Amino acid sequence: MSSSAASSRTTLSRTTLRDLRRASGDLAAAAVAEMERRLPWFRRMPADQRASVLMLIQSGVNGFVSWLHDPQQAIKLTAEAFRSAPKDISRWVSLRQTVELVRIALELFEQRLPQVAADEAERALLTEGVLRYGREIAFSAATSYAAAAEARGAWDARLEALVVDGIVRGDAEESLLSRATALGWDPAAEATVLVGNPPSDDPPAVVFEVRSRAARSGRQVLLSVQGSRLVVVLGGESGGDVLGRISEAFGAGPVVAGPTVGSLAEAHRSAGDALSGLRAVVGWPAAPRPVRSLDLLPERALAGDPEAEWQLVDRIARPLEDAGGSLLETVDAFLEVGGVLEACARKLFVHPNTVRYRLRRATELTGRNANDPRDALVLRVALSVGRLARARGLW
Repeated sequence: MSSSAASSRTTLSRTTLRDLRRASGDLAAAAVAEMERRLPWFRRMPADQRASVLMLIQSGVNGFVSWLHDPQQAIKLTAEAFRSAPKDISRWVSLRQTVELVRIALELFEQRLPQVAADEAERALLTEGVLRYGREIAFSAATSYAAAAEARGAWDARLEALVVDGIVRGDAEESLLSRATALGWDPAAEATVLVGNPPSDDPPAVVFEVRSRAARSGRQVLLSVQGSRLVVVLGGESGGDVLGRISEAFGAGPVVAGPTVGSLAEAHRSAGDALSGLRAVVGWPAAPRPVRSLDLLPERALAGDPEAEWQLVDRIARPLEDAGGSLLETVDAFLEVGGVLEACARKLFVHPNTVRYRLRRATELTGRNANDPRDALVLRVALSVGRLARARGLW
């Protein structure tokens, strides 16, 4: 055959195609042997997984031969040969590892396949074919892994929404923790629930905004948009300004943070208090952002939250009464005279310094300073709630 005839050839002979197909098994076995030699992680794989790789390579060789037989079907055949395979192996082989496997297989193909050619023209066709086929394989693998990642992301988003919904509804601890663990959450980590308005109607944008702020703070986060409400579960301690940074991811309006609890299993308590605070925060227009649900106890109690009523009794009214002496009487009198020290002293027939001492003692017991307008409101509501609870026989 003349050189001009050889150079014009665009297909392989039937004999060469037959030899290629017969050699597919040996090529696949040689490729797997080379992978075992060069890749320690591949040697550690179970035998059944290595066998799956062997079958994949042999299928790839057969697809390559079919494509050589009919080059017009390149995209279809390469997609069928390699696009479906990563969906199976992606469960136990990463994308980086898949690239290593493909590279080794293609290097072996480049070395072995031209040897089957009958002449220089066929060798050129085989060399060019391996390069083009390898490119299609790379695109197919990348597409498959991207699709798998997208599917996993969608599943994780659904699972995350179930976890957050379970926290809000107070689901059983076992199911909640198992789902959260599947998302990589540390069940022993402290948790704080924040609720407020989402910043937009675009859920992916909301997720990105919250996650990026949590990542910059080095915190775990779970979130869900429930209608017009954004619920965020923040992992770790809530000290410093971390709550403030996370609250910037919320939309306009108040943001309420529940108490920080010891683990995710207790997060339903934080969620319950936060949601109660969100319903009642309208009663305190000057509330900071975020505002702790504990700081909304008066508004929550006025809105009919029995948990808030109990906390006011337990945190303020009971400690003042249990302290004995005249602490409760002094605080009550101080509030009644509008916070005027001298008037309170005259009403109680004591020295003003005695009033000062008793008020300091009350602050130590309750964490509320009667001289602060906001704390004075909390104290007044707590004492009223305490009297009502006692009258009903609840205390």
